[in-house]
Amino acid sequence: MIKLEFFSKIEDYILEILNLLGMWGPIFGCFLIIIESIVPILPLAVFITLNFMSFGHLLGFIISWIFTLIGCIISFFIFRKGFYKKFDHFKNSKHKLKKFMNAISNITLSQLVVLTAVPFTPAFLVNIAAGLSNISFKKFFTGILLGKISLVYFWGYIGTSLFESLKNPIILIRIFALILIMYIISRFVNKKVNFE
Repeated sequence: MIKLEFFSKIEDYILEILNLLGMWGPIFGCFLIIIESIVPILPLAVFITLNFMSFGHLLGFIISWIFTLIGCIISFFIFRKGFYKKFDHFKNSKHKLKKFMNAISNITLSQLVVLTAVPFTPAFLVNIAAGLSNISFKKFFTGILLGKISLVYFWGYIGTSLFESLKNPIILIRIFALILIMYIISRFVNKKVNFE
């Protein structure tokens, strides 16, 4: 009962933000989605929910997905262009760190898709690690392109139907099915493009 009240308050809070900001609400939400990919102190779920409530499920999904991708790409290039050389020199003196970064560099496309598709994976850490590793931008972009579909769907659907989500396990089954579909697609794409 306490959990339901908590989620109800969050939903009321989001609606209050929408009413307060008017037409600027969705624009502000899109901007914050980009910032969240770089600075991990903002609640991505709230901004995606904001877009779903403002634009509807389909358009809200597309907008949130595109801006999530933009944020991840900006974050990736900030660390690839700004910190890669210094970090590369530093990691070579730390054996465990070097081993970890090599694992990131050699991650398969399917693993990357699943990692980015899981809603509770800290996206900013994936972006930073990818930017500082030797992973190609093409593989990173394909991974987030597929993986973020289920992530955005999850937060948008949960955010706009909180009570139903808590009571209905079908929603979670849909999320897992979507992650599985993205995994299968990533395997197919990998065979065609050969990222590994």
